[in-house]
Amino acid sequence: MDVDELKRRVSEIRWFHTIDLGNGVITDGIDDTPEKLEKIRLPEDLSGKTVLDIGAWDGFFSFEAERRGAEKVLAIDSFCWSGPGWGSKAGFELARKALSSRVMDMEMEVTDLSPGKIGRFDLTLFLGVLYHLKYPLLALEKVASVTNDQLILETEVDLLEISKPAVAFYAGSELNKDPTNWWAPNLPALCHLVKAAGFQRVEIISGPASLPRRFLRSLKKVLTREGIFAANYQRGRAVIHAWKK
Repeated sequence: MDVDELKRRVSEIRWFHTIDLGNGVITDGIDDTPEKLEKIRLPEDLSGKTVLDIGAWDGFFSFEAERRGAEKVLAIDSFCWSGPGWGSKAGFELARKALSSRVMDMEMEVTDLSPGKIGRFDLTLFLGVLYHLKYPLLALEKVASVTNDQLILETEVDLLEISKPAVAFYAGSELNKDPTNWWAPNLPALCHLVKAAGFQRVEIISGPASLPRRFLRSLKKVLTREGIFAANYQRGRAVIHAWKK
């Protein structure tokens, strides 16, 4: 399609990911995806690798893995493609066409993953999904079952002032006013959960913001009536890399 037609179609979609589609066309995603890409430290060279992107949504990380040389990429989603949320599969399909991508797709729940259904992959991306799942350890076990080597996981974390493994449970909409957010572990619990699921080595790549930044962020949320200071102060985001061996 020509650039004008691409711009028109892009404007009709509500985007989550910020994706450069070429020819100066960049999707207006609410997520700063390029910044997230830096934080997760996706390997620069994925030549010959197979990659699974769980919770792909608009597909930024699927297409980026392909751009970095991945031999096969499978994007999986369910809730954001056909669930009750505001997302849809339209962004993924348009981006795949605009980028002339060979990324494959499959609508599937995390808890339905199995080697028999999708095979096994060298690298699995599990970004921004874990805290949306009712059964996090079961989900991680399913993820481990289809991962041959490495997992890159990005998630919400909570209870940061507790040194022992602990997990926060959200009974309602306490986390970002979103009732689909169920859990957030602290860093010790996150590492132990991943190991319990079947990964041998775990490395924290990116942790929550520094104490001063968390303090200022929490104070701002209190002043704008977006939450309780203590709850916001103990939360953040984290990225871990885990390996089977």
